[in-house]
Amino acid sequence: MTNLSPRLPSLRQIVLAATGQDVRQCRQCAYCETRLDDEQDLTLQTLVQLVALNDDEVLTSRTLWSDKVLEQARHLCASRLDLEAVLLALRAEAQRRGLDGHTS
Repeated sequence: MTNLSPRLPSLRQIVLAATGQDVRQCRQCAYCETRLDDEQDLTLQTLVQLVALNDDEVLTSRTLWSDKVLEQARHLCASRLDLEAVLLALRAEAQRRGLDGHTS
């Protein structure tokens, strides 16, 4: 029997299409390992790695929904990834999937 349901694009593909940012450009330099918010459950480096691995955990992480992290993310990447744009694309995808904000 053939599965006719469409496959969702990977999180990496979603981010790339929405922002032009390819998370595979991350050099894992650890520059973004800094915790920006006490409520942060993932560092941005871990979040980027999970996006590359297509791990949906990022869509409900406190890090994704932290406004403090979002405010500081734009110029935080040494590889020149616009992490603010990445976060906004992931937030939009989470909302599209009905995951509106972090749920504990």
